[in-house]
Amino acid sequence: MAATNPQWVICTYQVKKGRQRAFEALLARHWKTLKRLKLVHAKSRPQYFRGQDPKGPVFVEIFAWLNEKSPDLAHHSPEVMAIWEPMMKLCRDMRFPHVERFIPKA
Repeated sequence: MAATNPQWVICTYQVKKGRQRAFEALLARHWKTLKRLKLVHAKSRPQYFRGQDPKGPVFVEIFAWLNEKSPDLAHHSPEVMAIWEPMMKLCRDMRFPHVERFIPKA
């Protein structure tokens, strides 16, 4: 699969209270699996953040898909779905906006 144009995504996971440890264990496997399956851009490195909102723990993961086809390929991968499906059960909400880098103009 040729790297055409990296597709940046900001994954926001609102994790159910008391489920942080189980979620982190899945998150630790997430990037390694996507990388092994060549679904993410080779030169990108994931960034992780965690915090709280009024309803509980929030985790953020930022990374670059290899290209625009990668998310669909991930949805058809049993290895990825073995991570995503349990993640969904541990979260009260999940959001995945795809974004692009830019420089604000004055």
